[in-house]
Amino acid sequence: MEIRAKILYVEDDDVLAFITKDNLELNGFKIDHYLDGVQALDAYKKYKYDLCIIDIMLPKMDGFTLAKKIREIDIEIPIIFLTAKSLKEDKIKGLTLGADDYITKPFSIEELVLKMEIFLKRKKIVKEENQSVFAIGDYTFDYNNLILKIDDESKRLTQKEADLLMYLVKNKKRLIKRSEILKKIWKQDDYFAGRSMDVFISRLRKYLSKDEKIKIRNIHGIGFKLRCGDEEEE
Repeated sequence: MEIRAKILYVEDDDVLAFITKDNLELNGFKIDHYLDGVQALDAYKKYKYDLCIIDIMLPKMDGFTLAKKIREIDIEIPIIFLTAKSLKEDKIKGLTLGADDYITKPFSIEELVLKMEIFLKRKKIVKEENQSVFAIGDYTFDYNNLILKIDDESKRLTQKEADLLMYLVKNKKRLIKRSEILKKIWKQDDYFAGRSMDVFISRLRKYLSKDEKIKIRNIHGIGFKLRCGDEEEE
């Protein structure tokens, strides 16, 4: 089974932890379980996790303190509190410390999995939106620094070249209409902008020519599609 995400799970109730861990693993998650906050924090510093599930009442270091220390390391990782407490003040405190959600015991595995999926999906979307370095076949494209690199050879792009390549990369699984590219990158859709775009497409093809798997396909009169050798030909 493919691992969906790696989870830090902190719970000092052995029976509940065993049941929860077993069920989450059946749902495709990799679970690292720890009994106290100190162990969990040490693990968090050593390993990379996609989401944290933290009980509040923990030995050695309570869940609130653990979450605060994790947030000092990573402000983005999703944190879900599990607790027997249902007091409004505790929920407010947990959310103020940076928790993404709060589940009161007893809880259903289905509810927990649903919440985990929501936060993992949100994290993935944010990560993709913020991504600036991409693999394009054998090339590495660093959008922020306007660099296209293969082996030890680097090419500095103009901002317009980088914007166009970025748009092709982020939409490589579909055919992009000419009018869409012109409106997004050139901010106008007319004859002269179209001729300019064709020139830029030719430049990008030249820059990417050292990897034969990479093709910027031109569907005449319709648009373009970037292929990196990893998609089936339509």
